Amino acid sequence: MGHALKALILASLTSQIQASWTGTFGPVNQRPLTGSGGSRPNIVFILTDDQDLHMQSLDYMPFVKKHLTDHGTSFRRHFCTTALCCPSRVSLWTGKAAHNTNVTDVTPPYGGYPKFVSQGLNEKYLPVWLQDAGYNTYYTGKLFNAHSVDTYNTPFAAGWTGSDFLLDPFTYWYMNSTFQRNRDPPVSYEGQYSVDVLAEKAIGFLDEAYEAGKPFFIGLAPVAPHSDIQSPAFKHGNHSNITEVQFRPPVSAERHAHLFPDAKVPRTANFNPDKPSGGGWIRNLRKQSPEVIEFNDYFYAQRLRALQSVDELVDRVVRRLEDFGILDNTYVIYSTDNGYHIGQHRLHPSKQCSFEEDINIPLIIRGPGVPEKFTTDIVTAHTDLAPTLLKIAGAPLRDDFDGLAIPLTQDGLAQAKDDRHEHVTVEHWGFGANEGLILDWYPRARLNHTYKAMRVIGKSYNLHYQVWCHNEHELYDLNTDPGQMVNLLHPDEPSTRTLLGLPLQKVTRRLDSLLFVLKSCRGQTCTNPWRALHPEGNVESLKDALSPRFDTFYETAAGNIRFEKCEAGYIVESEGPQFKQGLLESNLDPNWHEWT
Repeated sequence: MGHALKALILASLTSQIQASWTGTFGPVNQRPLTGSGGSRPNIVFILTDDQDLHMQSLDYMPFVKKHLTDHGTSFRRHFCTTALCCPSRVSLWTGKAAHNTNVTDVTPPYGGYPKFVSQGLNEKYLPVWLQDAGYNTYYTGKLFNAHSVDTYNTPFAAGWTGSDFLLDPFTYWYMNSTFQRNRDPPVSYEGQYSVDVLAEKAIGFLDEAYEAGKPFFIGLAPVAPHSDIQSPAFKHGNHSNITEVQFRPPVSAERHAHLFPDAKVPRTANFNPDKPSGGGWIRNLRKQSPEVIEFNDYFYAQRLRALQSVDELVDRVVRRLEDFGILDNTYVIYSTDNGYHIGQHRLHPSKQCSFEEDINIPLIIRGPGVPEKFTTDIVTAHTDLAPTLLKIAGAPLRDDFDGLAIPLTQDGLAQAKDDRHEHVTVEHWGFGANEGLILDWYPRARLNHTYKAMRVIGKSYNLHYQVWCHNEHELYDLNTDPGQMVNLLHPDEPSTRTLLGLPLQKVTRRLDSLLFVLKSCRGQTCTNPWRALHPEGNVESLKDALSPRFDTFYETAAGNIRFEKCEAGYIVESEGPQFKQGLLESNLDPNWHEWT
């Protein structure tokens, strides 16, 4: 299987960005930070696994509200760029889209920790850069998939002052986890609840970081609320084929097992709808039976119960920072790797789609100068987080970042409403898995789940555009259709000739051209793709591009995006042209290649 897009990737517009940050001092009783750090702020990053935003999971986390939402800023339009664990995490820690990391799956040959290493990324990601900036760095929990009892030391993950990693194949086995500390051999914690084990390690690292007296970064990555995954082969430290793996609802700590007896998946308009929606194999799904819905409600409640230990972790960490007197000089960031769906569009529990449930995810930040009890609709993505963290640390930003540092002050957020980019690139390769099933006949994996997509959000528009590898196109207007139920380009939908008050074809031609650029963009071209199409600088948004003066350009410069085949992973020869010969040649990066 493979896919090839006829595409143009134009200018690689890069610039060396240097940024510095002077943190504010904490309370009077704060222990002074020594060394080159001075008053530079600390960073605590809490990263959950598969947590939703659109099914209201945050409403069941009172400590997150008390310590983070009420004392920080919530980013309501934050997106992952690949709705799958390992590719998303690699993008988060490198600041690069999956098509530039070449980590596109959870296991080899297209993904996982071995792929991360083989691409040279073990020396080129956040903890290495933070250490270079004078920070101590700590991490406990899940780093990447296929970071396992067999691969953890080939080589060890670089850049960590202290680490205690969850390892495959036990990562998702809530009551039988295996952790590996620093350079020590793995240790089994069979019979202990995974998130509670992690919480003790987290507090230990926080104590260690405080005692060291230097500015620090601590990453905490509990497995909740991911599904529980087991296989008989796991008992012996072996992996299993996906068809042999047992996906089960998440497991909670015993003390939380009685909570939320009446919780159900929110019955939104796109929950198990009477009318099919989506594209590809999704549009052919059967409506779910009452038996399936009952199971999915239980699956949902188990997710909420599993998150209670994460909520308690947040409380313990914030109170420890407060006890040390350094909370006011610490950024606490809360997010997840990707979202989740249960029942929306008739889908069984899982992720990997580009619907809002899968890609629009929680991001909450509190820290020095961050507005409290504030929400913002500026567009941000996981590729923005590495630049943001380096800016907090006062470290120079890299010119190969595909993201842009997120503003963290009232003035910066206000300015970003007018001048920040309006788009997010979303991409996926390979298969789509179904994690929560009670149907013997239902396939565990769906093949040909490769697509390129994007979200484009302006003051007067809110669009989702996607091209599948079998060449089905999807376009949704979320202003009028927030549940993404009506594909404006599907022949079975009512005929739609206009969008945004303009001919539909005029809008889609602009979207095609934008996706042409984004599908292989690098560096600043990813954050300012319109400049690649309009190097004069007179187009900064879709609204600008829709001006009648550009009609001839778009009618002649771009055709419909098409795949030639469906690939299981990123293969550059199958990705189509990296740029179109003769178009803006003066701006091309000579290190790029052209494929025919």
